[in-house]
Amino acid sequence: MSGLVFPGIGHMYLKRYIRGIILLLGAAWAIYFIFSVIVTKALEVSGQIGSGNVPLDISAITDLVSQHLSGAEQTTNLAMIALLTLWVIGVVDSYRQGHALEKSEEATGETET
Repeated sequence: MSGLVFPGIGHMYLKRYIRGIILLLGAAWAIYFIFSVIVTKALEVSGQIGSGNVPLDISAITDLVSQHLSGAEQTTNLAMIALLTLWVIGVVDSYRQGHALEKSEEATGETET
């Protein structure tokens, strides 16, 4: 579930709530940060187009978007790396926790109903 839905969901399913909440909050922060940068830059570009400072020419708009995104590239890259890292940690740790839970159930002879 952590791999397909969102980081931390697999931990919540396995009742590992602390780890799940940490992964959920970290991933949500990274996504919020990425989207807030993108929306801010898009509003700046659309404001310049709307005010007439930039002509309605695709090459001029492309240049303006490139200029605005180049300043935020490093911080958004760090947020993307953090999100990817949290996602991988969530998948690997969920698998590890689930595998350990299955082994303990087999050892005790319990089955989930």
